[in-house]
Formats: sequence, C-alpha cells, structure tokens
Amino acid sequence: MHAEVFIRSLCQAATATAAADARTWLPQRKRRNMRNLIIGILTGLAGLMPLTGRCAAPPNIVIILTDDMGWSDLGCYGGEIRTPNLDALAAKGLRFTQFYNTARCCPTRASLLTGLYPHQANMGHMTYDGKQEGYGGDLGRDCLTIAEVLKLAGYSAYMSGKWHVTRFDGPEGPKDNWPRQRGFDRFYGTIKGGGSFFDPTTLCRDNTLITPLNDPEYRPARFYYTDAITDNAVRFIQEHRRARPAQPFFLYVAYTAAHWPMHALPEDIARQRGRYDAGYTPVRQTRFERQKQLGLVPSTWELSPQAGEWDKVENKEWEARCMEVYAAMVECMDRGVGRLVEALRQQGDLENTLILYLQDNGGCAENMGREDNPKWHLEGIKPMPPDELQPNIWPPMRTRDGRPVLGGPRTMPGGPESYIGYGQAWANVSNTPFREYKHWVHEGGISTPLIAHWPRGIPASRHNSLVTDPGHLVDLMATCVDLAGATYPAELQGRRIQPMEGISLRPAFAGQPLPRKQPIFFEHEGNRAVRDGRWKLVAKGPKGNWELYDMETDRTETRNLAEHQPERVKAMVAQWEAYAKRARVLPWIWKPGYGQPATTPSSNRKLRFDLKAGDELYDEEAPAVKGRSLTLEVRITEIADQGVLVSQGGSAHGYSLYVRDGRPALATRHKGKLSVVSAQAPLAKAPVTLSASLRADGLVTIKADDQVLAEGRVPGPLAEQPVDGLQVGRDIKGLVGDYPEPFAFAGKIGAVVVELK
Repeated sequence: MHAEVFIRSLCQAATATAAADARTWLPQRKRRNMRNLIIGILTGLAGLMPLTGRCAAPPNIVIILTDDMGWSDLGCYGGEIRTPNLDALAAKGLRFTQFYNTARCCPTRASLLTGLYPHQANMGHMTYDGKQEGYGGDLGRDCLTIAEVLKLAGYSAYMSGKWHVTRFDGPEGPKDNWPRQRGFDRFYGTIKGGGSFFDPTTLCRDNTLITPLNDPEYRPARFYYTDAITDNAVRFIQEHRRARPAQPFFLYVAYTAAHWPMHALPEDIARQRGRYDAGYTPVRQTRFERQKQLGLVPSTWELSPQAGEWDKVENKEWEARCMEVYAAMVECMDRGVGRLVEALRQQGDLENTLILYLQDNGGCAENMGREDNPKWHLEGIKPMPPDELQPNIWPPMRTRDGRPVLGGPRTMPGGPESYIGYGQAWANVSNTPFREYKHWVHEGGISTPLIAHWPRGIPASRHNSLVTDPGHLVDLMATCVDLAGATYPAELQGRRIQPMEGISLRPAFAGQPLPRKQPIFFEHEGNRAVRDGRWKLVAKGPKGNWELYDMETDRTETRNLAEHQPERVKAMVAQWEAYAKRARVLPWIWKPGYGQPATTPSSNRKLRFDLKAGDELYDEEAPAVKGRSLTLEVRITEIADQGVLVSQGGSAHGYSLYVRDGRPALATRHKGKLSVVSAQAPLAKAPVTLSASLRADGLVTIKADDQVLAEGRVPGPLAEQPVDGLQVGRDIKGLVGDYPEPFAFAGKIGAVVVELK
C-alpha cells in the first residue's frame, strides 16, 4: 500500500473510532473539541506526505449554485448589492475571474453534476425530448452525478433547491432521474425550473411532491422559497453530523434566486428603495470602475455597449422597482449562505469543508411578465386547498389564496400576485462589463463568479487572491473526486460510464497553474464557442459568423480579429468540430450544418411554403415576413388542448399560431411588444383546417374551415425580419407567445402552408 493511502486510511479509521468513543462520555462541546484535536493531530501526520498528497480526512464539499445572475452582481465582483457573507468567503478564500458555465440552467446543472459537457449528459438543450442522442432532456444513464461518485468513497450526499435535469416531473411519472435515485440521501426542492417563490411548482421532499402547507417536516409561519432552501440545507447538515459524526458529506444547494419572477420579502425590498432611481448607466459605470479597483478587470478593457435608455423609460418607478426586487432576492440568498456557514461552524465542520459558489448562467434578458396579458386576468378563481399542487404549466397562474398572478407595469413586482422579469437593460447591468446574456455564449452569457473557501486546504497566504486561469463546470466533478480520494469508475453495474472531461482545481488552491491540456467548449441553441488559452472563437446561431477575440486584451469582445487571423480561426473551428462530433453536439436539433455566413434579413424570395409536422427552417430559409401580410393554414387531424402549430421568430419579432385550452390564437411580437388575438370557443372537431391571416392594416382573422372564430388587430406586419427561424409543432429558442418552451402541440398536424403577400 502506498504511504499516502495508508496514512489517509489510518486517519479516517482513527477519526471514526475516536469520535465514536468520545460520543459516549463527553458533552457535545468537548466532543467537538476532541474531534478537532484528533483531526488536527492526524493532519500533522498527513504533512509527511508531499504537498500534492491528500489531506488526512477528506473534506466535506458544499456547492452553492444561484440562478440567472450576472458576473458583477456580488459585492466582491464589483456590485453594489450587499453580499457580506459571500464577500467574506472570498476574503478568506479565492475568486476565479475566468470561470464558465453553459449559458442556460438545465445544461449547466447537468454539466455541474456529471463533470461532462451538457450533450454528453443528454441535456443539450432543455427538459424536453429532442428525439436525438444528446438532446433527450433527461439526465443520461451513462454518466454519474457527483453524489453517486462520492457515495462510492464513503460520503453522504444531500441536496436542497432546484433540480431541473429531467423532463419527468409529475407525481405519477418516472422518478429514476430524481435526486434520490441519482445518489442523494435526502432531497428538498423543486424538480422543475422557474416558479413562484411563495408557492413553488413541483415542490418535493425526497420522492413526494408537496405544497408549503402540507409538508410533514417543514411549515414556517411565512414561506419563502429561498429561506426554505436554506432551512432544509441547514437541517441536513445538522442531521448528518448527529447520525454520522465521522463521515464526510457532499451538499448541493441550488437556489432559484434571482430567476424571474421577481419575488422578495417586503422588508428586503424596502432596504433597496431609491437605489436604482438614476437608471442603468450610473450603476453599470460604477460597477465597471469597482471591478478595475478590485483587479478583476484591466484598465485597458473597453466597456461593452449599453442596453436601454433610461430617458425613454415610460414608467421609471416600475422599472427601478424591478431591480430593487432583484437586489432584495440576492441579499436574501446571501443571508442564507451566512446561515449555512454558521451551521458548519457550529458543527465543527467549517475548517475542513470546501465551499464553492457559482451561477448557472448570465443575467437574463427575457421579457417574461413585462407586459400585461389579458389572459392572465383569471376570474372566479377560488383558494387552493393545502394538498392541491400548483399546475405544472404557467402562466397564467393563481396564488394559493385565490388571486390571479399578473404582469406588466400596472403590477408592481415583488409579491406573490406578480410574475415579472427585470428585463434586458438590467441584465446588461448584471453582466457588466460583458456582451450578451443568458442563452448566448459570448462572455455575458457564460461568465460566472467562482468563490472557493476551504480553511484547511487553501493557505492563508492565498486568501483574497484572484485565480485568472480559465475554468469550467466540468472541473467540479474532477475536483471533488480528487479531494475525496474517490475512484471515478469506467463502468458501474454493467453500464459503461463516460470519462470525466474536466481537471481538478486543487493546484489553484496552492497558487499553481491549472494543467489544462484541452480547450473549453460551448454550444447552446446553435450558439457556439471554443476557449483555447488567451483566444476565444464564438458565433451566434448555427449559421452565425465566427468571431475571434483575444481574452487578455479584450474579454469584453469589442474587437473582432477573425479577418486578421484566418489561420487561427480555421484551426479553432477544427477544434470545435472535433468536440461537437465527439460530444454529441452534432448533428444538432437546430439544423445540420454550421459556420456558413448568416444572411440578414432572410434572402428567401419564396412566397409559399408547404410544410409538415416537425419541420424547421433556419434564418435565410425561413419566410421573409418583414413588412408583409401573411396567411397560415394548418390541417389538424387530431385535436389537443394546447401547443404551438407554427411559429417564426422570438421575443423581439415574430408570430405564432397556437392552441391554449382548446382555443386557437395568433400571437405577434413587434419590437418586443406582444399582441394576441384569440378565439373565445375551443375547436369542436377534427379533422379541421385552421387558418389565420394577418393583413397589412393589422387585422387578424382566425377561421376553422370557413367559420370565423376570431377577429382583432395587432400593430401590423412584422417591422423586422426575425433572427430566429420557423418551427412547426413547437416554439424553441426565443419564444413568441407567453407559454413555456417548447409548448409542443400534443395532437397531430397534417399539411401546413405559410403564404406571403
């Protein structure tokens, strides 16, 4: 047996034995002191090993993930939002300045948990089945979670918060990809993604869906999901130490703050009042200057372009309130981190616990709830009984006490009756100083803080240091395996397991460079990138032009060098292609082919398009709808209550013919403004030919065969050509309507015709 393995085994055995003996005759405080003394002595033995050897007692590992936050939101990354607890962890730990996520929630969670790129974990997009390997929307069986691997090394594992790596989230559906079946001993949280902070959708304890009112183990006087995540995580820490005093644990805390809807507690909102009344630019400029002072940003970098003009904002009080609530959500989350740290300290675990904090994507520019929608104004609704689950499709929604949940400037964000996002301009502030947002793989979409705190493993001389080496989510599995002394299996229970993609971050803790041999790769919704040393190649959409940036001199991506270095571009494209073929990215569900120059607006001169279910047309193949009236005809052979029939475009410009509650509707987007014309009665029978026409004067007519079902007006034909393509039977990427992605039609579609005039 190697000396390192022998000493580590001796340390673990002695620690467990001594702790068990002490438990029988010492009071709790002295037991803790005795345990720490024993571990300290044994750690001294471990000092006989080389610097790169493992600690005597493997550390507990806590990973904290937050949702839809930007790189600059924390105080220690330049923000004005008060985050003293995370700032304190950074002050006595490390901050990574070039750490990356995958630009979207589901892929990030899959990559974090498995140490693989998202497509390898079967989560290349979101939680729906793309009918293709890599895009199944359900965590793969040829990968393992950190919890599953660490369990093999003797760890216990717990999770509190958002899961969102399975498409099966109903009470009666398969649960083989719920947390308890993927290595976690206990779970409290939500299986699905975004939802109310006061009454979450798919709230779950272990394997049972619950509500805040019928949870048998946790019923606070005032339920707020961020606090609930913290409370249950603290409880898991305490219960673990009572039941397994010598066993290390892994804890995954996945907050939903600060994902829309902007929900916060009244007292937290009150503390922000007036902080954002001056608008976007002053906050963004102040953050940028603060980042320079902290050494996060070189003084030579340019600030990326500003989004939004405060002078043109009509309802400034409402717009400022959006950011106030966002900041309140972040501050509450930070308090929760402080309580987690205190719980670790009280249990005697803080010294030998590695805490990692990071975010799942950049700030979110989506328009959710930023316009009033008549369909959200539900009438005649009643309070929900304690056992009734919130519907798994939203919006529209209702509060548990029987009120409609509304959006738009007439509804102030913050309370349970609101469902509002903070919008593109504030997301631009969150992502200071970078370009783009969640969804995209420019720096604003994929850059995350990473704070590492581990008193026993990070020397005091390294405290408050910056790590500038690039890192990625895939490195977290490798780090956990390394520090735990675990063995990552090539096969488990007869299943072949894909090898890890990342590298351990341990060298950075000691001030050594990360020995990365391969570039870091990205793909989401056809947006793609490769980061190789100081160089980054990036493109928007499957046919967007490749852009080349020098990350040392221009990480804000303001000076595209692709034309000046064609050979480097060619070499990096080849790197990305090799990764994409190896890692199940290609052939992707967006469209075969990539890298060809995009044509804007659409160069397609066709006036008639004959389509069928499942068809997709990307950019220049899609109808050239700018300024043109159009007619849509869809032959429905089997009726369903909901789903998109045909859509083109996204949240800025586009149209969508869809069915909700059996009633057909046509939605349009004109410069982001949503307009909807909807029938009052549901479709009666099938087969039926459903048609919708949009005239030059904005008149919309919806018919079933020859019967007029609805007429109404929208602002007119689309003012711009959509950058998103056309899909039959679903709406992916940017969403036209106020429905969840992909809102696939559950019935059967025959022939589809799109005709322009």
